[in-house]
Amino acid sequence: MLITNKGLFTRGLILFVSFLCVFGAIFMPIWGNGNNGLDAADAMFNRLSKGSSYFIPGVQKQVLEMNGKQVTVTAKIKDATQADRAVANLVKAGATAEFKDGAITYSGDLGILLAAALVDADDLFNDRGQAVLDRYGVSDKDGEKAIVKAWWSVLDASIKPLQKQKLIQEAKVVGQVNKRGLEPGYNFYGIHSEKVLDNVLPLAGLLIFYVVYTLWYGYAIFDMFGGIGLSMSKPKVKQEV
Repeated sequence: MLITNKGLFTRGLILFVSFLCVFGAIFMPIWGNGNNGLDAADAMFNRLSKGSSYFIPGVQKQVLEMNGKQVTVTAKIKDATQADRAVANLVKAGATAEFKDGAITYSGDLGILLAAALVDADDLFNDRGQAVLDRYGVSDKDGEKAIVKAWWSVLDASIKPLQKQKLIQEAKVVGQVNKRGLEPGYNFYGIHSEKVLDNVLPLAGLLIFYVVYTLWYGYAIFDMFGGIGLSMSKPKVKQEV
């Protein structure tokens, strides 16, 4: 290799080697609880996401408008293994429900059914999984998550049937219960909630590190290539005679 600028090449090599050392350290399980750097950062962002994803009280207000709305829905369940659990949920909430030919047909007060689903979602979001298990008399492992997942499945399958009955607002509220209630409850279960304002310094530190680390690699490559005579320069403008 022909090094035309030893000092520039050495500086680039030092930057590159130190970049690799930090890169290796990021993937070592030294960042708390046996996590590597990426897992630790991911866990922090999950905690911050949960802190800004509690929409259930707002959805509960929408559900109140559904009180007294009697509906009969035939919902085709994509995963038949969840059908029995979904039927049990609906019956527990006061509906009549039956699973037959790949679909659950249920009748009941939509407001009461959705409110029951949100109670389970709220308990899961706030890490009160045992309360969900006790409510249904279930002791299965991860039974609390199975209950909420079954709610999501039957409600998701209910949106189109409600729309076909011209119950557009009802279908919209069902979608909100799923997206802003059951999904956050299920996805953030077991994750400690934190607010962004309480983690400004760690968050800013991660963002600054990301920018600096990217430039770090860029300058390492730039200096090493410059040290062997490869560089970018503005082409000379050819002067016409």
